[in-house]
Amino acid sequence: QVQLVESGGGLVQSGGSLRLSCAASGRSFSRSGMGWFRQAPGKEREFVAAITWSGKTVYADSVKGRFTISRDNNKNTVYLQMNILKPEDTAVYYCAVGRFWSVDYGLGQSPDEYDYWGQGTQVTVSS
Repeated sequence: QVQLVESGGGLVQSGGSLRLSCAASGRSFSRSGMGWFRQAPGKEREFVAAITWSGKTVYADSVKGRFTISRDNNKNTVYLQMNILKPEDTAVYYCAVGRFWSVDYGLGQSPDEYDYWGQGTQVTVSS
């Protein structure tokens, strides 16, 4: 049974940092794309960042230059380092495993490309 478990969320002041982790179990995802999405209250789930199995990355414009996605295939884990956090980053953050092999041409940015999802971790940024 595939399971994704996020951790690392919490409350942080504006300008602070957090590092989210997502540990996958049930099978190896070393050849799968992985990504992070977020959903704020009253809003739709939105793309944050994605990484291919080979380490190529893509980011939403709103987080580019502040967030970094990375992965450790030996640990079946994907990370999201979030710096210079803003109140508008407040949301539930979800990790997911997808079917994309590239992040070119907009690939990896749609929830429809993902097959497995974690339960989410809350990130709250106070002003």
